[in-house]
Formats: sequence, structure tokens, C-alpha cells
Amino acid sequence: MEYSHRYQAYLTDEVAERLEHHLDVHRQLYNHVRWEYENSPADDKPSEYDQNNKLPKWKRRWPIFGELHSKAAQATVARFHHNLTALSKLKEKGYNVGRLTRQAPTDYRSVTYNQSGFDLDEKRGHDTDAYVRFSKIGWVKIRYSRPIPDHATIKEVTIKKETTGEWFVSFGLETDDTALPEKPDVDSLDASNSVGIDLGILNYIHTSGGTTVEWLDLEDEYERLRREQQKLSRKENGSNNWENQRRVVAKVKRRIRRKVLDYQHKITTWLVREYDAVFVEDLDVKEMLEQSHNSRNKQDAAWRQFITLLEYKADLYGTHVVQVEPEGTTKECARCGVETAKPIWVRDHSCPACGFETDRDANAAMNVLKRGFAALGLGWPESTPVETVAATDTDDIYEVSASHVVETGSLVS
Repeated sequence: MEYSHRYQAYLTDEVAERLEHHLDVHRQLYNHVRWEYENSPADDKPSEYDQNNKLPKWKRRWPIFGELHSKAAQATVARFHHNLTALSKLKEKGYNVGRLTRQAPTDYRSVTYNQSGFDLDEKRGHDTDAYVRFSKIGWVKIRYSRPIPDHATIKEVTIKKETTGEWFVSFGLETDDTALPEKPDVDSLDASNSVGIDLGILNYIHTSGGTTVEWLDLEDEYERLRREQQKLSRKENGSNNWENQRRVVAKVKRRIRRKVLDYQHKITTWLVREYDAVFVEDLDVKEMLEQSHNSRNKQDAAWRQFITLLEYKADLYGTHVVQVEPEGTTKECARCGVETAKPIWVRDHSCPACGFETDRDANAAMNVLKRGFAALGLGWPESTPVETVAATDTDDIYEVSASHVVETGSLVS
């Protein structure tokens, strides 16, 4: 299993200056890789392997490229081709995207050392500190808030300068799957140890067990962001005052991102600890953002990030996570399967065929649970949430406030 640990870094002025220079050289290399690719014939585009083989020649022709560590230079070539692949996948999905553009100095803010060219010294600092050596750059102190597990292998190290001006070091780690807990046998799964999750509109999530979790309230943060952006718009672009205010704006945005990420961590950790199987909708975020009047909340939710965290933690805790087809989960009756059209403002499910009535999102979560069982080749258990929900009985829905999740990290009292 692959995952990462991220730490705040503290650079001396000398190392920071050297690293800023290396970032700029990596940016120039990236732009050259892009230029050569764009100017090659359509039927003879160079591969990542081809361009890696040209690095020695480029270093002889442009000595500045020789200042870079060889593995870091190869990682920059790989970065372009990774971006190219990601762009192609978006085009295949129908997204209206253009071509990869040149990287400006403010755009290129990280460098990666793959396999070699770095060392981690966990004993050099105090209890909460460690040091990382980057070849041709120097030693960087990090706040070693959580040690890297003994059974993990460091595959790569990335150092990045955020838009706030702060530096962070990320370790790409790999763990042998045999060291991970074994997941329960699928035949042991039933409605008592499994849960379907509806990624909602009025609530953050709604579970098939009748629990709803509120949206995280970020109105104060967004109000401050609006004020700080207004201040930025009144300053001369590029001036010292503009740069200082730009960093203030970046810090407010970072605070919002961190709050959302912390919220997601707490919800996903609770889910994988509480259940043997978690079923979730495989949602098209682009479509959700385009169709919903609640776009800002949807964007904050970062559904793909939520699902990624869920899958990563599922491996750590030995939990099944299965994504299911979301189409029709709201319209389809969880009891009899008959579809009923529902405008977005209709919050209740009322089946004209069997009379089953419940909350709209509760019905969708039950359908997600059913589809999850089907995806694992299991039948629909006899004792299910559908059988235990009384008609129109929405009083059994347990609502969890965002503040409760933030304070306790749990969805239960």
C-alpha cells in the first residue's frame, strides 16, 4: 500500500536560497521537456523514457541542468508526462481542457527526489524534530509530529513551498500488504456490520443506519476570505504590500482546506473503525458542481478526497470499501425498486407502488447498501434497514452536528 506523511519544514536562509534556485532550474527543465514534446511530430512524440535518456546530453549543452541531482531531474521529466496523462484522461471523460502550459516561477513550487538523493536523520533533532538531507541542497529541519513506521519504505521525498510562503516535506511511503490487517470474509457481511453512505445535499452524509452528519460551517472563514480578497484587489499588483496581502489570502484558504481535511479525517476514521464494509457512491464531482445550486459546499466537500481517505484508511483498519453506481439511488425505492422522479426540493421518499416512506437521503443510502452487497456478489440480507424503518418514521434519524464531529472525532454520543 502506498501513502504519504507530510511535515512542516524550517529552512535556514542559506538553504532556502539554494532551494529557490533549484526550484527555478527544475522549472526550466520542465518547460524544456514540454517544449520538445510540443514541437515533435504528432506521430513521433517522445516518451518519458526517451526524454530521460536525453538528460545527459541536455546537461552538457545547458550546464545549469547539471546542478540538479539525477533522480530529481528524472522526477521532473516524469512530472510532465504524469500531467500529460492526467490531461488525456480528463479529455476522454469529456472535460473541456486545453494543453499543458509553460510553468511560471510562481507555478512551480516543489521538487521530488525519487529513490535516492535524500537521507532522513531522526536522531539529530530534539524529540519533536528530525532532519532531511537533500543532495546538492542541504539539511532541512522538519517538525517530526509522527514518526515514519518501521515497516514502511520511503520511496520518494518532496519538498514544497506553499503559496503562504511556508515549506513542507512529504514522504511517499510504501507498506508491504502482508503487514496490513486482513479484511473480513465477505460472507460475514450483513446490514449490522456494513453501511451505505449517501453523499448528501442538505447534510454532509446520510448513512443507511439512519445517521446524518451536518455540513461543516465555514461561513465565518468565507466571510474573512471575501474581506481579505477585497483588500488584495485594492493593492498594486506585484508590490510588497500586494505580496504580503496575497499571503494573508493564501493562509485563509489554507485554513479552510485544513478544516475540511480534518473533518473528513474524523468522519472516515470513525466509519472504518465502526464497520466491516462501507459502500459509497462513485460520484462525478464535475456533474455535481454544474448541476447543484449548492456548489460551494459541494466543492468544499472534495468528494474525491473523501473517498480517497476512506479507501486508504480501509486498508489500515481492514475494512472493505466499495464504490457503486450512483445513478438512480434517489429515485429508486429501497424496498420494492420502483423508480419515482423527485425534484431536488422534494426531501421525502414516498413510493406509489409499495407505500414505503422515509427521508429522501435515507432511501438513497439504503440503495447504496443494496448495491454494495450486489457488487460483492452477496444477496440482500433478510434483516435490513428497509425492513426496520416504519413508514413516514423520520424521527428515528439520528442527526450529528458538525461541532460534535470536530470535538470528539465520532458520530456517536
